[in-house]
Amino acid sequence: MTWSEMWPLLEQACTETLVMVGWSTAIAVALGLPLGVLLVLTDRGGLLQSTLLNKVIGQVVNIGRSMPFIILMVALMGFTRWVTGTTIGSEAAIVPLAIGGIPFFARLVETAVREVDHGLVEAVQSMGGNTWTIVRKVLVPEALPSLIASTTTTVIALIGYSAMAGTVGGGGLGDLAIRYGYQRFETGLMWITVAVLAVGISLIQFAGDTAARSLHRRGGRSGPMPRLALLRAKETGTAEIGKAI
Repeated sequence: MTWSEMWPLLEQACTETLVMVGWSTAIAVALGLPLGVLLVLTDRGGLLQSTLLNKVIGQVVNIGRSMPFIILMVALMGFTRWVTGTTIGSEAAIVPLAIGGIPFFARLVETAVREVDHGLVEAVQSMGGNTWTIVRKVLVPEALPSLIASTTTTVIALIGYSAMAGTVGGGGLGDLAIRYGYQRFETGLMWITVAVLAVGISLIQFAGDTAARSLHRRGGRSGPMPRLALLRAKETGTAEIGKAI
């Protein structure tokens, strides 16, 4: 197979992979972020402590994470057909990719949020901040560098999942490697597909690491800016109370 024959196939496969991973990542982040935060809030000693709710959510997340993606994809075929009208193609693959990514990202979010200094939470509570304020002003901003790193890890995992989706006609680079590299013995095209995946993952990892380091320097977790801002706000509030008295 010549390069002129390979290029259209690679272009289409890359586009399908980007669509699958992009949409599934957006859904996983949108639903996994509040789920991970809720796991922290409902845990013992949390702001919304609820042992029963925490166990139920944790069990659902554990089941989602423990199931191999290829089995999850087959198990969800009926649901995928109901949502998209088909079980073949990149659009259909988004459904199991997103569902597989939600519990994966939720656990990473839980780990990131748990590492936020509890002293900052207490400082906001002492100033009358409610749970939503603490989540929006402390937990998420302070954990943001780790959340960026978690998103990067999720994107890379979903790229791997999308390659597995190619085994059942999900499209993308995995499907290209299976159809041409394995079934038609086009070894050259298969190795080019591997190289494209390797380069893409390396670039995504580099971009994620750079963004996380940049946010950390600008005052993410353990950075000086949020802590100083809270302390100054607390001192200002105390001073105003003193003047009022």
